[in-house]
Amino acid sequence: MKHPNKKACEMSTEELASYIDYSVLKPEFTEEEIIDLTKDGVKLGCATICINPAYMELLEPYVKGSKTMLCPVTDFPFGASSTKSRVEQIEEVAKYDTVKEVDIVANFGKIRSGLYDEVLADLKECAQAAHKYGREIKVIFETDALNEEQIRKMVSICKEAGVDFVKTSTGFLTGHEAHGATPEVIQIMMDEAGDEIKIKGSGCIRTQEHFFKLIDMGIDRMGVGYRSVPVVLGL
Repeated sequence: MKHPNKKACEMSTEELASYIDYSVLKPEFTEEEIIDLTKDGVKLGCATICINPAYMELLEPYVKGSKTMLCPVTDFPFGASSTKSRVEQIEEVAKYDTVKEVDIVANFGKIRSGLYDEVLADLKECAQAAHKYGREIKVIFETDALNEEQIRKMVSICKEAGVDFVKTSTGFLTGHEAHGATPEVIQIMMDEAGDEIKIKGSGCIRTQEHFFKLIDMGIDRMGVGYRSVPVVLGL
């Protein structure tokens, strides 16, 4: 992994914000709340605003002309739709000019079942769908539901599938302890990724110390919830 050319503590707010995918994914948000949060992410200069696909047309006007773009999250948060449905979801959002990347949840039930060939075949089609429109794709593993062996295997599968980013968590997992993007999990993913694939940490990034630690490790992007964005930026 490529380490940044300066420590996180030496970076400007603008440089730090460029690491952030500003998460606006709660299904109960009103359109007014979604618009306000998107405006905030644009004002800060975050890399993207992570949104549910239903709000693409609503939010396009608020990111146009800015350095911030949209990152629709597909098959969220369970990753359990058919490949046909997943590809259609990706293609529906990837066609928009305001989309920088598309996130998608891996079928982590199949990962836990050891059905790696099925997972690989699915992710190949998902990656091809995003790349057809010139978009990068991030695959969410839901690492809190997986063991270390499964996490390592998934990085390898994503490299083979042509995925651009591997990502830790949805932030919506139930029935498991929430640890999210711990330095330990990020290091495991980095060890497997080498220079072939980028890393996104998400879930439980709520302190500036944690945020800075992951930047200094060489992470590429972080998903940060709307409440935690000002905290990690020190605002």
